[in-house]
Amino acid sequence: MKKKILLTLWFSLLLTAISFLFWQNEFKYSLPTPIPKDYHVIAMGSKIDLKCCMADHRPVFIHFFNPECPCSRFNVPHVTELIKKYGDRINFKIVVLNKQKNFTIEEIQKKFDANIPVYFDEGMAKSCGVFSTPQAVLLDDSQNLYYRGNYNKTRYCTNADSNYAQQAIESLLKQNHAPSFDALALRAYGCSLPKCTK
Repeated sequence: MKKKILLTLWFSLLLTAISFLFWQNEFKYSLPTPIPKDYHVIAMGSKIDLKCCMADHRPVFIHFFNPECPCSRFNVPHVTELIKKYGDRINFKIVVLNKQKNFTIEEIQKKFDANIPVYFDEGMAKSCGVFSTPQAVLLDDSQNLYYRGNYNKTRYCTNADSNYAQQAIESLLKQNHAPSFDALALRAYGCSLPKCTK
C-alpha cells in the first residue's frame, strides 16, 4: 500500500512538472499577447514617420525581435529567408526590444546572416503599434503602414498557407491593395514588451 501511494505521488509530481514546462515553453505563447493598458492604436494605412528609413525609397520591412523570446528565436530562419529572397527590393531592418541584456549590432546581424541595419529603439515599436515580439511591420514606399502582424500561424513558420508576412510582401511588390488577413495574422502572439513575459 505504501509503495502504491509513493508511486502515485511520483506520477502526480511528474505530470505537474511536465504540465508546467508545457505551459512555460509552449501553451502560453499560443495565447494572444495581452494588449497594454496604455496602448495607442496605429491604424493600417497610417503614415509612420521613421527618420531611419527616409533616405531609401523602397518599401521598408521591420522585424521586431527579442533574442530572449522563444517565439523570436524560432522564426529567425524564416526571417533570414525573407531577407535573402527580397533584400534587393525591400529595405529590411531589425529592431531589438530587450532592455535586460546588451546585444551588439554584429551579434544580431550574425544571427540573421545579414548585414542590415539594427536598432535598439523602443520608440519604433510604439510608432508602429507593436507591443510584442516577434512582429513584422511592412511600410510602403511612402511610409504608410501596409502590414503589421505575425509571420505565420505556426511558431516555426512552416505553414505555407499562412506565411502572412511573406504574403504581405508579395502583395505590396505587385502593387495590390493590402490583402485581408484573418485574426491569427493581425492579433499579436508571442512575448509582451518590455520583458519576455505574457
